[in-house]
Amino acid sequence: MQWFSRLWRSNFLIRVRSWEYWPFEVVYLPIFGYWAWLSIKARSMFFFTASNPGIENGGLLGESKFKILTKIPDDLVPKTLYFPARTSTDEMVEKMADHAISFPVICKPDIGERGWRVEKVTDKASLNAYSSNSTTGFILQEYVDLPVEAGIFYYRHPQESRGKVSSVVLKEMLQVTGNGKDTLKTLILANDRAKLQWNTLQIKFKDELETTLKPGEVKELVSIGNHCKGTKFLNGNHLICNELERTFDSICNQIDGFFYGRFDLRAASLQDIKAGKVKIMELNGAGAEPSHIYHPGFSLREGYRVLFHHWKVLYQISEANHKLGVPYLSVKQGWSEYKRLKAIDK
Repeated sequence: MQWFSRLWRSNFLIRVRSWEYWPFEVVYLPIFGYWAWLSIKARSMFFFTASNPGIENGGLLGESKFKILTKIPDDLVPKTLYFPARTSTDEMVEKMADHAISFPVICKPDIGERGWRVEKVTDKASLNAYSSNSTTGFILQEYVDLPVEAGIFYYRHPQESRGKVSSVVLKEMLQVTGNGKDTLKTLILANDRAKLQWNTLQIKFKDELETTLKPGEVKELVSIGNHCKGTKFLNGNHLICNELERTFDSICNQIDGFFYGRFDLRAASLQDIKAGKVKIMELNGAGAEPSHIYHPGFSLREGYRVLFHHWKVLYQISEANHKLGVPYLSVKQGWSEYKRLKAIDK
């Protein structure tokens, strides 16, 4: 039955068995249909651009991560720098020193999504390699070494003074635990989530693959909290309470023109998140997802219920802002944005 075991644990069947691994285009196919219907109702393909007037294109099309972070109170954001493509490494290191930022740091494209090119950079040589491979501007952010990483989805209708936290996702970094017998390679390949990242991990840990981990020894394989990099997303909706919602009312009231999106943040504890003692690494607007739906075993049917609900709310907020004078992006403007993004991808 070895052949069956190999087949059952093939990357293809691991992905087929768990919809959290399905391609974005497949999962979102029904949502595209709903978007088309909402576009007809709004008489605009780009109705979502009115959802967050303070964020470029509402936060779904080519928005700058750096510009969004500048709208958030400084005490809630890690020290963050923006560098155009082809900035010299010496200039970047000098600017880091000016702002008291030391290695390691997080680097990510200023315009990008779903974890694309998000990397933890540990030294000057790694920074030079990252910069050399960047064809567009990127941001450099101090590394926030706090144990709890989470995503808080919040929305508020423009006519209302209070909003709602509709999703809390807790992130568990990709890791394996030693048993005193198996090598790191064996542990990785025995873990479905890690096995899907094998092509990257075998390069990253090429000098450690034959090392045997001690019993109970935990090895973190990826330190970036992105689902596409193997991070486990856990449903934290049990944390939603009045205290949490009032905390994010207070935070969001300080962000001009923000009504809908997800905060990606770190904190020392769950209680600190409720109290607003957080570091916000990124704020995603109209393109954000209520990521708790990717909890292992979360039903696809319930996932669609959540997604359809959030798109309905997105439409309602966009329509309300439009009635208050916020314009929708025109088709001509949308096409220009699309061409700009395609040029960046190249």
